[in-house]
Amino acid sequence: MYEDHFPSRRYQRTLAFIKSTIGPDERILDLGIENPFSELLRKNGYQVTNTQGEDLDIDTSAVRTTAYDVVTAFQIFEHMVAPFNVLRDIKSNKLIASVPLKLWFAKAYRNNSDTWDRHFHEFEDWQFDWLLEKAGWEIKRSEQFTNPANKIGVRPLLRKFTPRYYLVYAERNL
Repeated sequence: MYEDHFPSRRYQRTLAFIKSTIGPDERILDLGIENPFSELLRKNGYQVTNTQGEDLDIDTSAVRTTAYDVVTAFQIFEHMVAPFNVLRDIKSNKLIASVPLKLWFAKAYRNNSDTWDRHFHEFEDWQFDWLLEKAGWEIKRSEQFTNPANKIGVRPLLRKFTPRYYLVYAERNL
């Protein structure tokens, strides 16, 4: 269904990170509505349940359950006003998350025709690390990667060398 529409390089990199971190027998709660990546996880044998589109800044009840082994959050926290609240309330003891990194040569992403598809935050790696640690998480593994664009120009050239995404695996004792 989604195969022709997902950003394959980012998804394949994220899938490889997940495969090297957790097994398909672990139950995943993926923050955000069903999406191309959650479908890709299922196709690779993972048991994934998505949240239902609730505003996680206001209602964190979806993560206050012990029914899942892992919570995943891919490109979600940058859209939230207060990601600390949901990070603090997660009852799972494993988290895999990705966020966009702040680029010194580009403004934060803003879609003028969609009030949800905007970035309230774009993080530096140390800021996201600090947010996780303040919410009680211990980072076990992380990596950054680029998002090259096949276009001509200074910004596309800089994107070939400047990391755009930050992936983190963290744990905590509850």
